[in-house]
Amino acid sequence: MANIKSAKKRIDIAERNRQRNVYFKSSVRTALKKVQALVKSAADQPTVTAAIGSAFSLIDRSVLKGVLHKNTAARLKSRLMGAIAS
Repeated sequence: MANIKSAKKRIDIAERNRQRNVYFKSSVRTALKKVQALVKSAADQPTVTAAIGSAFSLIDRSVLKGVLHKNTAARLKSRLMGAIAS
């Protein structure tokens, strides 16, 4: 355990950031699975479009927060659109 006050503070901050990263990554995975399930079940177009919009929003927010790299986000979006197109 750290003895210096600033080191203790860094431990707290690192844990808080880790929890935020876990939350965002989990949310993105859930949104992707939801869209893929809708596509697989041949849901109507407005439902799929709304799910895509929310998934893209989560992905973009994760990039802004520094949780995901911008190239990772682009890859996820591209794969999602490819799955919808096929």
